[in-house]
Amino acid sequence: MSNANGIASAKTATDQPQAAGAPLRGAVDERYLVPALIRGLEILQTMSGERRKFTLTEVAASLGVTRSSAYRLLYTLGHLGFVDYDADQKSYSLGSQVLRLGYGYLASRDLVEVAMPHLIRLRDRTGWSAHLGELHGRDVVYLARVATRRSIASTVHVGTRLPARTTTMGRVLLSGLRDHDLRELYRDERFEAGKAASSLSELVEQIGNDRAMGAVVQNSVYEPGVASVAAPIRDVTNRIVAAINISIVALFTNDAELNGTLKDEVVATAHAISRDLGRQIDTGGAQASHAG
Repeated sequence: MSNANGIASAKTATDQPQAAGAPLRGAVDERYLVPALIRGLEILQTMSGERRKFTLTEVAASLGVTRSSAYRLLYTLGHLGFVDYDADQKSYSLGSQVLRLGYGYLASRDLVEVAMPHLIRLRDRTGWSAHLGELHGRDVVYLARVATRRSIASTVHVGTRLPARTTTMGRVLLSGLRDHDLRELYRDERFEAGKAASSLSELVEQIGNDRAMGAVVQNSVYEPGVASVAAPIRDVTNRIVAAINISIVALFTNDAELNGTLKDEVVATAHAISRDLGRQIDTGGAQASHAG
């Protein structure tokens, strides 16, 4: 049976066992639990904390079992690739197979579903429309939109395609490309003089600066009277997979606000979405460069 949110409700102790893959929630019939499996998963949970290496004695103590029982559990996890053993330090840590499971879980999550709650909060904090987009060739395609509550709203809708090199989200997405790939993408582009990059070399330089800044701010560049701030969404591998932005009526803001509080809000939201996609945010150092 499903609840109002479409989530399958858990079986009670008097029901038949849950289907394979169903989450264990609510009352549980302990007849169907596998103690060894529970202990094995407890080991993985323990090793996924701040401390990453444990001795056999420490693992046994954390589980409340004998050293021989802990050894059998660790041996099995090691055989399957979930635990690595360091013979020099006589310690155990998580193995690569755990990462594979993580990738599988993260890949199953829909980008729009993950981003939408954050976009709503971004709209509410800034008062302006928030958008999510991804790169398709030379265009940025809008995947989601949360409209401003103001009477003046943006005219961009889900599915809209805009030129990447002249828009904030587009420039952020292009900053995820290597310089060589960027030149290949725009090698036959017809550039015109204006506020946007007017040549391929100028575009490569501009995107390089965007890459270093980690965000893009524009005021009346793509569309007169409209300002915008964008930041990248990165996945667990640190690759830029999408971008978010807010669009603002230029008359209601100024450069100090655009480059200050508004940019801070957009960057913080992009980081939050990236964390939900599995990326570890490093606040102590600069982002890795993709130039080349």
